Amino acid sequence: MRKLAGLIDPYIVLLLATVGLAALLPAGGSAAAGVDGAATGVIGLLFFLYGARLSTREAIEGLSHWRLHLTILAATFVVFPLLGLAARGLVPWLVADKLYDGLLFLCLVPSTVQASIAFTSIARGNVAAAIAAGSFSSLLGALLTPLLAAAFIGSSGGFSAGTLIAIALQLLAPFLLGQLLRRWIGGFVRRHRAVLSLVDRGSILVVVYAAFSEGMNQHIWSEVSWRRLVALAGVLAALLATMLLLTGRGSRTLRFPRGDRIAITFAGSKKSLATGLPMASVIFGDDAALAVLPLMMYHQLQLIVCAYLARRWGRHAPPEPEPGPEPEAGSEPEASRQARARAGSGPEK
Repeated sequence: MRKLAGLIDPYIVLLLATVGLAALLPAGGSAAAGVDGAATGVIGLLFFLYGARLSTREAIEGLSHWRLHLTILAATFVVFPLLGLAARGLVPWLVADKLYDGLLFLCLVPSTVQASIAFTSIARGNVAAAIAAGSFSSLLGALLTPLLAAAFIGSSGGFSAGTLIAIALQLLAPFLLGQLLRRWIGGFVRRHRAVLSLVDRGSILVVVYAAFSEGMNQHIWSEVSWRRLVALAGVLAALLATMLLLTGRGSRTLRFPRGDRIAITFAGSKKSLATGLPMASVIFGDDAALAVLPLMMYHQLQLIVCAYLARRWGRHAPPEPEPGPEPEAGSEPEASRQARARAGSGPEK
């Protein structure tokens, strides 16, 4: 029982509790407008803090590992969408037509940042690569996700040119403002990472409550039976297993070292709830609660499965090499003495 509790992230319990609160006490009328405004504001604050935290120099240096980043981006924005399009064949006999747009939208969302970093660290993988990959995916996703949604979901998702502008104002504008002010507030944000984590997780709870309150007010849950939800859960489990297999085997085939393979597997198989929820609220409007249901279910599933994998891989990681003895003060490294001897020069006077 204790082992099972260790696999469950307490945040998942908070997510489920938020859904339950929205079911029992949905925000309506002026309260709903206030909740929607709070959700927009807290998401803007989150991306502002992202911009203030990410060093422009670090982002440029991270591009040097281009093979790793291209592999992760290909998994996120090529392989995932192709699987989402292939899942159309499951409609309507397995996946309800009303849920398919949400399933396809899930496949278009960028990778998550914090979870990929945390799991890569636990598994003793390349944490720096996970940080850069998650950041690049979020930045590109702010542009690519709505464009892919326009191409693949189209009018059924309520997409328009105004949708792209709304997403840019809600996500990209705060991020760029954070980048502009990073010189003055970047150090504070980096020293207080707990604040960013609090805003990150708190913003998701607010957006979930707003979306599911709207769903309760629109009575959309009566449109989907529990059998359809169970079938959707099975499809999402198969999707996660497929992506874990493809990213793991693919990175090995491409001859990445162990640390990079771990970063690719975690970053390439995940989807961001923090980025996807605000986009869905803009793209799907009143149908956002039903559209984000696959994303929420996948998010919880990926946390549970990847937490188990990270701990297992961390336990089986090769031991880190012991650091050698530090040279005595004033002594010259042996390699330098040998190099000078080969060059025919004696020690300096």
